[in-house]
Formats: sequence, structure tokens, C-alpha cells
Amino acid sequence: MNEGHTTVAVQRYLDELASDATAEPIVRALLAQSATRLAALSANLLYRAYPRLTRPPLNLQHDELLSAVVERLLKAMRTVKPGNVRQFFALANQHMRWELNDLARRLDEQPRALELVDAPAASSASSVQGPSPNMSRMLDAIERLPETEREVFGLVRIQGMTHAEAAEVLEVSPKTVQRRLHRGLVLLMEQVGDLRPANNASEAM
Repeated sequence: MNEGHTTVAVQRYLDELASDATAEPIVRALLAQSATRLAALSANLLYRAYPRLTRPPLNLQHDELLSAVVERLLKAMRTVKPGNVRQFFALANQHMRWELNDLARRLDEQPRALELVDAPAASSASSVQGPSPNMSRMLDAIERLPETEREVFGLVRIQGMTHAEAAEVLEVSPKTVQRRLHRGLVLLMEQVGDLRPANNASEAM
């Protein structure tokens, strides 16, 4: 199914969700309908922004991330009812980032936990590196962008969408996507412009 058909179908389920009290069957159908796009978003975000989670000891795969995100969305959408396609995929992206951040935080805590239990084991675990200070600054700066700029930056620069694809998700014109992306990059440069390009691009860009 192409992107246009997916968008139409997702909006139809969202319309049903807004008027149906027995929501979970509709949510499950909605997630099944959007599975291909959600899988692509999960893969892009994981491999472009969090590649260290795909390496040992986690060896996270994008289908595992997608499964966790689907569970999050099933719970979230008991109370949150996105009104349109843009809001739905923004919610999905938010939960993808939260899931990956939770995994990264637990990974970073492993060496400290092992150190408390077994000092020799901690030495072998010390090779598990957390995010660099520069990477943490970049991710924090992205999270602090205004919502519209953060959405566009995430879709285009992190998840690899074209301007036209991002415009369809956000229901705006490609020119609007271009302007928001430019504003977002300017704001990022104001916050982290002192970082070397190689550090910026290693995971988040």
C-alpha cells in the first residue's frame, strides 16, 4: 500500500476512534494499517540516531523496537485520541524516542550496577560506553526545539524522509517543511554550533 493510501486509511480509523467508546479494536486495526510506515520510522530512528543500541550487549533490532512501541501506543491511546495523521505519527515518534531513551539509560546503568555486585565483572563491562557529552548535548538540543521544527527535523534529518514525504505526514507543503527545517537547523547551531561536524553527524544527523 502506498503512502497516500496509508494516510487516507489512518485518517479513517482516527475518525472512527473519535466516535467509538470501544476503542481498542479500532486502535489495533489502526496500528496494523500503519505497520509498514511505523516499521520504516522505527528502523530509521534506531539505525540513524541510536546505532549503539544495535550492537552488543543489546543487539536491538527494529522489529523489537516496533513491538515495544506498539505496546506503548496501545496503552497511550486509551486516553490520548489523535485527531489527524500528523498527531498520530507525532505520538508514535514520541514513544519511539522514549523507548530508545529508556533502553539507552538502562544500558548506561549496567556497568555501575555490575560494579556494585562484582568488581572484576565491572572491568569487562566498562567497554559499554554511554553517549558522548557531545551526543547528549545534540539530543537535548533537538528535544528543546519548538514542536513544529522538532517534528520536521525528526522526519527529515533523523528518519530520512524526503521533504515531500514529511509534508504529507504533517499535512503542509514541501516549502513549509523546508522553512521549518531551516529554522530548526539555525536554532540547533545557536545551541551546539561549537561542536565539530563529525561529532554532530555520528548518530543524530
